[in-house]
Amino acid sequence: MQNAGIAALGLNWRYLAFDVHPDQLRTAIEGARTMGFVGLNLTVPHKLLAMEMVDALDDSAKTWGAVNTIRFEADASGKTLARGYNTDADAITRSLREDLGLELRGAKVLLLGAGGAGRTAALKLAAEGVGELFLVNRTESKAAAVADEIRRRNPSVKVTVGYPKLQVDLVLNATSLGLKSDDALPFDDRHFSLKQARTAYDMVYRPAQTPFLKAAKAAGSHTANGLGMLLYQGAKALEIWSGKTAPITVMRAALEQNVYGAK
Repeated sequence: MQNAGIAALGLNWRYLAFDVHPDQLRTAIEGARTMGFVGLNLTVPHKLLAMEMVDALDDSAKTWGAVNTIRFEADASGKTLARGYNTDADAITRSLREDLGLELRGAKVLLLGAGGAGRTAALKLAAEGVGELFLVNRTESKAAAVADEIRRRNPSVKVTVGYPKLQVDLVLNATSLGLKSDDALPFDDRHFSLKQARTAYDMVYRPAQTPFLKAAKAAGSHTANGLGMLLYQGAKALEIWSGKTAPITVMRAALEQNVYGAK
C-alpha cells in the first residue's frame, strides 16, 4: 500500500517493515532518526510506549493518547526532532462513514473491546457526537475506565458499560477475535443478538469475512471489515510525511491485492 502510494507520488523512498521488541523501541526510533528516515509507523504494542519517546506530540496524539505515526523534521536550529501523530482515530470514523454509509451523530453504538484500538474508537465516536455508546470488554473495569474518560471529555454522550436491550445503529468489534476462522464471536449471545444491529464493523480485515461479520450478514446487518481503516490511517501517514495528497485509489488497489489476492 505505502510503496504503491510512494511510487505514484514519484518519491525516491521505500517503505520497509521491521520487527522491534518493545524494550528496543527507543533505540529503534533513535536509529531511524540517525539514518535519515522520513518517518515511521508503529503498531501494537508500541503506540502507547512511543508517547514518552518522541520530542513533540501533534494534537492528534495528545487527543487520543497514542502514537502510530512519527515524522522526523528539522527545527529552527537544524536539529532533527521526532513528532508523534495519531492517524487511527480519523481513519475509524472515515471508514464507518464511507464503507457503511453511517451517520455517526446521534447514533447508538455497541463497541466490543476497550483495549488500545477500542479505547481510541470509543473516544473518537464520543467526540463525533454519537447519541449512546455501550461498552463491553472481557475485563469490565477497563470498559468502566474508558466510560469514565468519555464522561469527562464528552458529558453530553450517554455511555453505558454493558449490552443494549434495544436496537443499535452499529456494533463494532475492536477485539482480536476473528483473526482465526474458529474464533468465538466477540460478544455474549445470551445478552445480545446481531438482529439488534443495523450495521456491523470488524476492525479485523484478514480474513475478509470473520465469523462475526458472517453472523451479522446472516442476521441482516450491513457489514464492513477493517480494510478501510487500515487504508485511511496509512494514507494520512503518507500525507504527513510527504506533504502531498495520498493517491487513495492506487493505495486501495495495492492493499486489496496484497490482502485478498487477485480478483
